[in-house]
Amino acid sequence: MDSLRFYSNLPANTIPVSQLVGDETRFFAVPEDWQVILTDVRKSTEALSDGRHHLVNLLATGSIIAAVNIAHRAGVSLPFFFGGDGATLLVPPSLADPIQQALIVHRENARANFGLELRVGSVPLADVYRHGLRLRIAKIDVHQGLVIPVALGEGLQYVEKRIKSDDFAAPSAVSNATLDLDGMECRWDSIKPPENTQEIVCLLLTVCEDRRQATIFSSVLRQIDAIYGPLERRSPVSLPQLKLKATLGNIGTEMRAKLGRFDLGYLVANWFLTRLGGLYFAFTRGGANYLHNVVQWSDTLMIDGRINTIMSGTVGQRTALVESLQRLEEAGEIRFGIQVCAASVMSCYVRNRRDQHIHFVDGLGGGYTHAATMLKHKFAQHAARGS
Repeated sequence: MDSLRFYSNLPANTIPVSQLVGDETRFFAVPEDWQVILTDVRKSTEALSDGRHHLVNLLATGSIIAAVNIAHRAGVSLPFFFGGDGATLLVPPSLADPIQQALIVHRENARANFGLELRVGSVPLADVYRHGLRLRIAKIDVHQGLVIPVALGEGLQYVEKRIKSDDFAAPSAVSNATLDLDGMECRWDSIKPPENTQEIVCLLLTVCEDRRQATIFSSVLRQIDAIYGPLERRSPVSLPQLKLKATLGNIGTEMRAKLGRFDLGYLVANWFLTRLGGLYFAFTRGGANYLHNVVQWSDTLMIDGRINTIMSGTVGQRTALVESLQRLEEAGEIRFGIQVCAASVMSCYVRNRRDQHIHFVDGLGGGYTHAATMLKHKFAQHAARGS
């Protein structure tokens, strides 16, 4: 298989996700000449405590958009995973250096404009495989054209630990590097839970024994479906709750993250266009179709060797899910972190409003980050008991 187009050429499965992860014959090893590139906002918990959750999400989204725009110009697609305060990308060799250099510019912009440190690092897949670790991937069309990657194996978690270690050397910038964040938007207000639901839940879950990963993931996803309903029914994004937030402050944050500088023309033009957006959505067929697709194409499930998902539901549903997961945890099968939020937040990549856009969703106040913190504490407690 052509290495550059490895992911582009993978078939998009149309079976339920729970069935896909249980069938490893549908997964393919990522070529060893590919790179794993990871970004992560350092001290993101402190930034979230200061109320900067929209900005943290925007920087993570920008990491994906910078890479996807480069890949789009090369005529290929990339697998990526949004993590709330960072992103993980799988990149073919010919695109690895331009993507990493673009992300270094993104890192410098984040430092200069917002005082935040964006970690950027990469590890060759060959290094992952030399450690005897696996990384296998498949594609799935989860809903009407929203195609996402699904990864099995412990390879991406190994890369995350390595890049986040204190002794990992950060890459340096080159003078001619450029950053293209065309299509990045952050114009939606916090999104309240859909009607007949009470809360937003962010869940991170990992399997304790890699050889059991596919079986346990399949079982957990079937349990989530049984309690919360299928993916589209438990989505935290619903049409009645979508409201634009056309403030100069909101557009200004997007502007500085996107351009790395103040631009009065951008600020005024995009503030004006956002103010007109309500009319476009309310009175045009194109606007109505776009809103419908925003709901359908919101990225609420990521499987990157862990299950990462955000859902809307009731307190009773969450109680039932937690009780089910606790039984698996007590049996030594899994560990999980969970965070309950009052609303969700969304940042977007809009190449065009007709059929090329995707929307990244997190819990208000950093739901994924707080769930990850809970999960880390559980691992630390387990390690302490074992020592």
